[in-house]
Amino acid sequence: MDTTDHASPGGADFDIVIRGGTVYDGTGAPGVRSDVGIRSGVVAAVSPTPLPISPGTRVIEADGRWVMPGFVDTHTHYDVELLVSPGLGESVRHGVTTVLVGNCSLSGVYSDTVDVADLFSRVEALPRDAVLEALERTKSWSDPAAWRRAVEALPLGPNVASFLGHSDVRASVMGLGRATDPEHSPGREELREIERRVDEALDQGFLGVSTMTNPWDKMDGDRYRSRTLPSTHASWKEFRRLSRILRRRDRVLQGVPNLNTKVDVAFYVATSTGLFRKPLRVSLLAAADTLAEPWVNRIFRPLAWVANTLGRGRFVWQHLPTTFKVWADGIDLVVFEEFGSGREALHLKDEMARTDLLEKEGYRRWFRRDFEKRFSPRVWHRDFDDALIVACPDESMVGRTVGDVARARSLHPADCFLDLVVEHGADLRWTTTIANAREEVANRLSRTPGITIGFSDAGAHLRNMAFYNFGVRLLERVHEADRRGTPFLSVEEAVFKLTGELADFYRLDAGRIAPGRRADVVVIDPAGLDGESLGYHEEAMPELGGIHRMVNRNDRAVAATIISGHVVWSDGEFADGYGRQFSAGRFLPAGEAVGPRPSSAPRPSADPRPAGHSVGSPASSQAE
Repeated sequence: MDTTDHASPGGADFDIVIRGGTVYDGTGAPGVRSDVGIRSGVVAAVSPTPLPISPGTRVIEADGRWVMPGFVDTHTHYDVELLVSPGLGESVRHGVTTVLVGNCSLSGVYSDTVDVADLFSRVEALPRDAVLEALERTKSWSDPAAWRRAVEALPLGPNVASFLGHSDVRASVMGLGRATDPEHSPGREELREIERRVDEALDQGFLGVSTMTNPWDKMDGDRYRSRTLPSTHASWKEFRRLSRILRRRDRVLQGVPNLNTKVDVAFYVATSTGLFRKPLRVSLLAAADTLAEPWVNRIFRPLAWVANTLGRGRFVWQHLPTTFKVWADGIDLVVFEEFGSGREALHLKDEMARTDLLEKEGYRRWFRRDFEKRFSPRVWHRDFDDALIVACPDESMVGRTVGDVARARSLHPADCFLDLVVEHGADLRWTTTIANAREEVANRLSRTPGITIGFSDAGAHLRNMAFYNFGVRLLERVHEADRRGTPFLSVEEAVFKLTGELADFYRLDAGRIAPGRRADVVVIDPAGLDGESLGYHEEAMPELGGIHRMVNRNDRAVAATIISGHVVWSDGEFADGYGRQFSAGRFLPAGEAVGPRPSSAPRPSADPRPAGHSVGSPASSQAE
């Protein structure tokens, strides 16, 4: 159907026309070859017949390409990076136009700067000194309204929505020391104050509350180092009180269960149900096919079915749509938090003290015992034959697994690993696969009802993984399966899972291409879905102390990213002044329609390139 609004007020020309692409509108409907016209940051027309082009119109050539809503990344930890690098270019260059922060009980809304640094740094593997410096330089708020104003004042790249972190609000009421001490529980007035602060955040449009009961995640800093996060000390009574607020306000509980015992998954399922009450939206981490427990992938669909069909709930799992492969520098990897000897090593910040520990025979016996426990709950498979050394001062180690080296040295693999860490410290870089290695299982999880696409962890674990391109990766898998004649999702289904399904669940104004909707659009070139999405790259991050973080660089796949009608990424480059001189995105409150953010950014018609310039056409490539 032609939805062109040629009779729009003033008869204004289109700022942008995306010409001749296959448009997937984010509803799950099949793609239709159409032009998309954008005016004043809003989709003004979607037409199967060509739209008029004026001298001031910027044309994006999309013949043979897919045009779809910008991706929604529901699980990021950009809370600190947002403050110092608000363009969040690693996500945007891969088609993400909306990010959700405040996940896993962690936000920086109520707590002071030192407390926020201690909450975030070790859990998310961020350099604490750089995190603290960024917070001390930028944090000017102590409540949700002021946080929202501060975010809206940033030169945002993508749109931003946020949870309130349970650990953040709990620590701000009880004090970080008491909140992380199992001997202390909040009193009646403190519980009321926690509830008041949650309501205050919801009034400002926060999506809900994120919480966490997983004991792996530990505090940083010197005051309470290695204590588990405040939310892990909450009672079930406290959780139920939070659930009542969220249910009443139709908001979301985002959770991480105890990954060791997994028993409290039952709580999240039960609290979502809507029998004789209003259902609660619950999003839980994570549906994965782990190498350590290959049977677990079978539980996700039945549990979602119980919650949503029998229990009439609103329960979903989050799923990463690619192989969960991680890298580590020495012993610095979160999976070592699974067991006691690993936690003991990670407790020590000083490298010399850690080396002394790893050399002690008593510690080595302890580490071997932990390593060899066959029936202990785990996410890491603890198989050093799947631990490939990719960098080492001793170049003879590179390209070998730790298991290979252990056999050559006639050592137990655990002893060999500790020897290598003692010899080379963090200069020993190795990689292993944690989950989602079986293609047929990954395909099944991707299409399972009750499983949504998420868990990129963008902005965290900077040296351990990079899933900024999760959307491109899913489309690449879909495209490749279709070419092989073994499809598991159609393109329109994959687009819906990356856009409309997520926007609907979290009640966000995103995930659709339709007249009158904010113009958040990505143009995908299927010719660029060529396997490069799995490549390894690093780039320095001066905003956080110059750390070399893992990034993705499969830029041929994304021809253009448009946020609120601004072409922020095209032809492999960001727009001039992006993330510094103008704002494209804005804060997205839950359940509210939000138009383009007023800003001083140049409109597309004022693009420095010639009028009528076509992005992605042969002529434009030559002109560039």
